[in-house]
Amino acid sequence: MPEIDADGCPIHVEVEGPQRAPVLMLSNSLGTNLHMWDPQVAAFTQHFRLIRYDRRGHGKSGVSKGPYSMDQLGHDALAILDALDIERVNWCGLSMGGMVGQWLGARAPNRVDKLILSNTTSFFPDKAMWTARIKLVREKGLEGLVDANMERWFTTEFRQRSPDVLAHIREMFLGTSIEGYIACGEAILNMDHRKLLPNIKAPTLVIAGRHDPATPLDMNDFIRDQIPGAKLVVLDTAHIANMEQPQAYTDAVLDFLLAK
Repeated sequence: MPEIDADGCPIHVEVEGPQRAPVLMLSNSLGTNLHMWDPQVAAFTQHFRLIRYDRRGHGKSGVSKGPYSMDQLGHDALAILDALDIERVNWCGLSMGGMVGQWLGARAPNRVDKLILSNTTSFFPDKAMWTARIKLVREKGLEGLVDANMERWFTTEFRQRSPDVLAHIREMFLGTSIEGYIACGEAILNMDHRKLLPNIKAPTLVIAGRHDPATPLDMNDFIRDQIPGAKLVVLDTAHIANMEQPQAYTDAVLDFLLAK
């Protein structure tokens, strides 16, 4: 699979599905890699040319010097499209992937057909929370954060009934570069997309988790309310909705993308 240069940083990209199909680009959360989307690949590639990538600082991509910014991460996504000679995509981003998606929808509207913003927010009013999290990772590594993170990401019921999935995502999180995590965390700390939202013209679906403590329902409601014509679907999940309820998540995405 291609490795694409984004302003000097190598970005690992995987492309699957029919060559002539419309394109769907997926963008994952902070502290995961493109395999977060494995539960959706089979269904999505029946209809779309699928692009997944590891954000800079994550997975097999390079770890450039931080801090990063949403502007920089948005331009990384555009660099991937340019390198693959793709003009327009449907975008589905979860958590941090949804934050990048908001930037793309407002700043590069000519590159986005439909937009899915999942389990995300446009702004974190509690800066102290992110400052403390970054400090913790600097001092103790991701091992110091992983247990609390799994509690935010998945409901108690899911963690109890799906230990194998939990072990997989835990390993993925602990395999993330500490420097990459911190640099992306600083991008989130400094993000404020609230004024961008009314400028998004692409048809937009917001997906929220009813039990999501990381990006609660009111944050997703705000995004839906600020984007003209946006729709909201609420799933019975915590934060990583596509892994906790893979079929319901896949159905919500495809129902929206395939609707005429």
